[in-house]
Amino acid sequence: MKTTKKGFTLIELIVVIAIIGVLAAILVPTMLGYVKKSKISSANSAASSVYKAINSALTELDEEGVDVGGLWILDWDGHKWGAESKLGVAAEGNLGHSDTIGTDKPFDRKVSNFFEDISKEKAGAAAIKGGSCIAVAVCGDTTYTGTYLGGIVNTDSYELYSDAPATALRDAVCVASGEFKASDCYTITKKKATSVDNSAKITNEDMKLIAGSASTKVKSKPSTWKKSTT
Repeated sequence: MKTTKKGFTLIELIVVIAIIGVLAAILVPTMLGYVKKSKISSANSAASSVYKAINSALTELDEEGVDVGGLWILDWDGHKWGAESKLGVAAEGNLGHSDTIGTDKPFDRKVSNFFEDISKEKAGAAAIKGGSCIAVAVCGDTTYTGTYLGGIVNTDSYELYSDAPATALRDAVCVASGEFKASDCYTITKKKATSVDNSAKITNEDMKLIAGSASTKVKSKPSTWKKSTT
């Protein structure tokens, strides 16, 4: 007896497609959320590693007799570190000396020794006070920026800090200074500007916060950092 194979009916196919569509609508956003969280966590972890590497390098330099005092902003361009002194304290400390920092110089070599993956970070910045690193921001790509202190960059705020380490560093310094909590950064930074200035530089006003961080709380802060009352 000859038999014929019965295929799916049109209605059955539509039902299956509808079920797949519902599952995709539920699972895809969830999976994308996990990817974002993973990348943000990785960026913050890298910032923490850079922070530890810088402090270890500063400790070794100090033990070798290099004066690492003063207030400094360190800039990482993906290949080498640079240093800029602020608030008229250029004569305070030798961290920015060409014999200390730069390609194949002691500071760069030491940081690389303590954190070999520093070369994977395309840009970054660090705030130094009195021979210690107090805050770091690094960008592994143009989308995700990580900070130390952590908690500043999250799934809600990461776009505000994309490829903007200077902006992320300023907020990290604010947190370090006690001016506001990490959880407040998103509201404050979003209110400050509709888009982040990726070419922003740390100003003397910013350095006043660094001068007061980890010691006495700064009584005033730049007007652009005023907390939202809404």
